[in-house]
Amino acid sequence: MAAGDLRRTNLERIEYHDALERGACEALARQPASRQSLRSRPSERAVAAILARFRRLPGGVVMESMEKIVSLCKRRGFIFPSSEIYGGLNGAWDYGPLGVELKRNLKQAWWEDMIGRHDETEHVAGAPSPFGMVGLDSALLMNPKVWEASGHVGGFSDPMVDDRETRARYRADQLAVFALEIINADGSASVYDGVLFASPGEVGKTSEAELFEPHRKRIAAIQKSSPGKAVRAVAVPSALEDDGLRAKVLAPGASAPGTLTGPRAFNLMFKTHVGALEDNSSVAYLRPETAQGIFVNFKNVCDTARVRVPFGIGQIGKAFRNEINPRNFTFRSREFEQMEIEFFCRGSESADWYRYWRERRYSWYTALGMRAENLHLREHEKSELAHYAAGCADVEYDFPFGRSELEGIANRTDFDLRQHMEMSGKDLRYFDDQEPNAEARRYLPHVIEPSAGADRGTLAFLCDAYHEDEVGGEARTVLKLHPRLAPIKAAVFPLVKKDGMPEKALAIYRSLKRHFNVYYDEKGAIGRRYRRQDEAGTPFCITVDGDTLVAGSVTVRERDSCQQTRLGVDEIPAYLEGKLGA
Repeated sequence: MAAGDLRRTNLERIEYHDALERGACEALARQPASRQSLRSRPSERAVAAILARFRRLPGGVVMESMEKIVSLCKRRGFIFPSSEIYGGLNGAWDYGPLGVELKRNLKQAWWEDMIGRHDETEHVAGAPSPFGMVGLDSALLMNPKVWEASGHVGGFSDPMVDDRETRARYRADQLAVFALEIINADGSASVYDGVLFASPGEVGKTSEAELFEPHRKRIAAIQKSSPGKAVRAVAVPSALEDDGLRAKVLAPGASAPGTLTGPRAFNLMFKTHVGALEDNSSVAYLRPETAQGIFVNFKNVCDTARVRVPFGIGQIGKAFRNEINPRNFTFRSREFEQMEIEFFCRGSESADWYRYWRERRYSWYTALGMRAENLHLREHEKSELAHYAAGCADVEYDFPFGRSELEGIANRTDFDLRQHMEMSGKDLRYFDDQEPNAEARRYLPHVIEPSAGADRGTLAFLCDAYHEDEVGGEARTVLKLHPRLAPIKAAVFPLVKKDGMPEKALAIYRSLKRHFNVYYDEKGAIGRRYRRQDEAGTPFCITVDGDTLVAGSVTVRERDSCQQTRLGVDEIPAYLEGKLGA
């Protein structure tokens, strides 16, 4: 779709966006009923929710970015639906040739910056003291008592409701039940008493347009029967628990009310059996998180790695959760990958270390090119904290589908080590032989846990890097990925397929391939080759032309600015090394 057409089709959304930016939500409320559609007097928060799916791009273009990002991922080989030829599996995704490189680069950057390049002899800026970092790779399967001690067996569950008519399943806490309130011209209101409506989302956070969408025809008919009057959603939070109210609830896609079951606890762990017999003695679980593998190996690491508190153990690995309703592309899936640190410190120092890791993990994303205006550090209120936590903060990102958690940093106190010590009967206390106070030498460390999602991180960087602009009057899509994350570091092209240019280009490609992930392409016009690499996020394109054969120089084109530089062939490795290491 051309940019002009895109602007026209999204005219009303642009008007809402601009009004919000000017702080003029009152103007939205004063629009005629024909422009308000099913919305009435939207609040600033509601308008923001309506527009959460849309992103303003350079040049003023507003786009439905999530749909375009999903399309790009499939088209360019970043992410595919798992087992697609058999109809796929909801909540499972495969990373294609470009996607696996992007995700690998993200994990590598995390490992290098957090673990591999850390020097425990230096005092890192902002840290309370010098500290050590080591790595671990624990098993996917562990003794089921691990999950009993952690609380997952007894309490790792979500409330679930089923629709008996459509056989759809929903998380009860993600299903909004609302009544329709009819607004009269004099401002008075009355509640439509015929039926209650259920839609994915939350009243007050999800836009009314999205809440109304599953019941569009019925709500339109109700509004038609009350000409000149507006309608709005009013939350009925207890409807699913109350048998009488639930009988009035119309589920998404259902033909009549009363088809939803009451909420039931649904454990999110994948249960399996180890060994030949499937009985209670062989029960095991696919790990729902990577943290417990670190906790149960705490003593092993202390005994073998000669680390001293404070220190951290990092791990990158798969985890599995039997999500009731996977959603938002790769954001919430049943199989995912975590990049997690368990940082052990004295309890008296835990608050300082919590602040350090909170700030360090937030700044890591911006250092890799993520735009600060899309990134937020949200401290949890006391009411949100787990019973054992002394503090928790989320690094949140403004995804096209709304603001959501990218990473959590928690002060878990000594809860985890204490639980495992009591359940296993093993002494997991740390012994500090340099502590002058003999009574304080043996203690359970407190834990600071920065836990990041590799899949969520990959998606966030894809969303943040996605841009549409114009080059030479031609529209282009470009992924402005940080060079460290880019799947392909450089592409090598012959200008034309003759005059010895392909042979020279292949020689340069083979030389660079030993050091960088580079790509060779000789198909199509040079402009089309540039566009393909722009969509792949390739930072540099190297073109062999007639001057290469005469003077031994090539054209290096920079992705974001499209600026071109002449370099000698022997200068290319050093040039790329300097740019890619930034």
